[in-house]
Amino acid sequence: MPIVLKSAAEIERMAEAGARLTEVMDRIAEAVRPGVSTLELDRIAREGIEAQGAKPAFLGLYGFPATICASPNEVVVHGIPSERPLEEGEILSVDVGLFYGGYAADMARTFPVGRVSEEAERLIRVTEESFWKGFEAARPGARLGDVSAAIQKHVEDAGFWVVREFVGHGIGSAMHEDPQLPNFGRSGVGPQLRPGMTLAIEPMVTLHAAPVVVLEDGWTASSGRGNLAAHYENTVAVTESGPRLLTGRR
Repeated sequence: MPIVLKSAAEIERMAEAGARLTEVMDRIAEAVRPGVSTLELDRIAREGIEAQGAKPAFLGLYGFPATICASPNEVVVHGIPSERPLEEGEILSVDVGLFYGGYAADMARTFPVGRVSEEAERLIRVTEESFWKGFEAARPGARLGDVSAAIQKHVEDAGFWVVREFVGHGIGSAMHEDPQLPNFGRSGVGPQLRPGMTLAIEPMVTLHAAPVVVLEDGWTASSGRGNLAAHYENTVAVTESGPRLLTGRR
């Protein structure tokens, strides 16, 4: 499929959706603590989205049964919320999206649950840093591979592993549009970045190299027991003056 370029007006509408999603993620962040269940976080997200006149993007998407993907510890993505209380020392990746005014916004964060190990803290930090490396590379005239390579280099220089099985994507009036955006690759290759491109840049990183396996529920994607995973995502627009953040804050 062709890459859909957005007008300045469409990017503003996506920014409006992104601002609402950022507020929802803030509510989730405030609620993450030992003893809370991911099902409760899902309720918070859905109520927050609907209170703003927006629609949950993930609920029912390809049959997914919840508003958020709640992925603890070694779960990379697509964890289904449950009634199990979170425990001190765990980490939790939350991926959430919404539609507002006909446009999608998508973001993910990994949170420590109480006090966590130094290794877990470093994994979370490096994953976020790798997003910003990719963000800075998303400039008009660059190639998509420049974004991928910047993310991969930062992760691997830190001694961690970039997940291969799941990638970022274009986004707009649909949650998933072309192009696919791997978090690994070679600079100087791939489609040229042009003003009006809108991307969900989302590094997914694990402690160690390992295949990601989808469990029996058909959704939960695990990197293997003890192999912690982190996820950091924002919706980004390529503009004449450089990359523009449409979700989250810098």
